[in-house]
Amino acid sequence: MSAMREIRLRPLRDSDLDALAANYSPETDEWNYFGARAANSLQSQFALNGCISDENGELAIESPDGTLLGSVGWNEVRHGPAQASTALNMGISLLKEHRHQGYGTAAQRAFAEYIFNTRLVERIEASTDVENLAEQKALERAGFTREGVMRHAQFRAGSWHDMVIFSRLRHDPA
Repeated sequence: MSAMREIRLRPLRDSDLDALAANYSPETDEWNYFGARAANSLQSQFALNGCISDENGELAIESPDGTLLGSVGWNEVRHGPAQASTALNMGISLLKEHRHQGYGTAAQRAFAEYIFNTRLVERIEASTDVENLAEQKALERAGFTREGVMRHAQFRAGSWHDMVIFSRLRHDPA
């Protein structure tokens, strides 16, 4: 693993959409492929709201020279009826050629800092397949704490998968 990489998070651009959509396949991203979807689903979401709303969104991850590395997304989850019980569930997808280089850790750390600086959220969650050891290590390096295993929490690739859940709280050390 290389040293912490420099990245920037930014809103998606129309020019990002084809590369991100092409990354959505079992051959390019086995951990994030959940079955066929409309060929223009990302473009439709982008046209609707730029892929950012109050409840969910997606940001591009890029290198300092402007190279698109992938994206980080989120959606709100509630752990009780009070608005204060809202957490964000984060997910990441790096383009295949940029994996295993430290960009995921940098993006997850940057995303947490961005959210804690801009939203009244106490908790960010992330989960990954129990077999995705690289993502588990990246989350730990980004300051997330492993909380446990959720049995058969995700249906992917024709079967149920156990997931490891991680969290980072507002005042956790990075």
